[in-house]
Amino acid sequence: MLVDLNPIAFHLGPIAVRWYGIFMALSFLVGSWYLYREGLRRGLEEDFLLNLAIIVIISGVIGARLMFVLANYPTWFLTDRIQILKIYEGGLSWHGGLLGGFLAGWLYARWKRVDANQLADLVVPGLAFGYFLVRIANIFNQEVLGRPTDFWFGRWPAQVIGSAIGLLLLARYFYVQSKNPPHGYQFWSFIFYHQILRAVIEETVRDNPLDVWGYIVPHWGLGFFTLTQLTTPPILFLAYYFMWRSRRAARGGKNSHRFDFTSR
Repeated sequence: MLVDLNPIAFHLGPIAVRWYGIFMALSFLVGSWYLYREGLRRGLEEDFLLNLAIIVIISGVIGARLMFVLANYPTWFLTDRIQILKIYEGGLSWHGGLLGGFLAGWLYARWKRVDANQLADLVVPGLAFGYFLVRIANIFNQEVLGRPTDFWFGRWPAQVIGSAIGLLLLARYFYVQSKNPPHGYQFWSFIFYHQILRAVIEETVRDNPLDVWGYIVPHWGLGFFTLTQLTTPPILFLAYYFMWRSRRAARGGKNSHRFDFTSR
């Protein structure tokens, strides 16, 4: 625990508005605004962009919730289905949100004959900024805690570390964007570097259950291996493959640096 903060920002009658919901809504707003602005600059229709944002957000939340339940409380699908809907009580998975949003966005882009690789690049700022904000919201909820240590600070500030990862990846996006990267590279490189930073740094100090070969370094509060760490190698392999393919396509002249949203 870093500080004791009230997770509720204010009340609207009987409804408690939580900081977590405010920060998540703000991340959706910023990400949608960037996608909308850059999409219009590249010739996409306004209706398409607005529909895409809504589809990705809804599918991302659904995917995040389902993945969390599958990983932590799979019996709810048989014994307590109503509990699955209680998102306001907490419990969302980052990887589930990514998967749900990506699949829905990809299918919608294919249906509208729009290049999904270029669209995926445009959602990276929203993802990075969202990770930054949500980890701050975790402080208010007193969740995603770090492991206790014998150091002077007592417990690793896992939420702050995760928030810093989001800011770092956001800055990296705009730096790489100035180099005119090939289509799809920004999205898959974000997945690659986020997974490395999360698995090596954030998950190592985060107070998560350990799985196979579980070991905690005494006094330092470092843990190995969490579920996220164990699933990192295949995610890195997949992301690196698509990074390599985007660079190869650019070198081969199959992927122009000029944005063209018409599928071939």
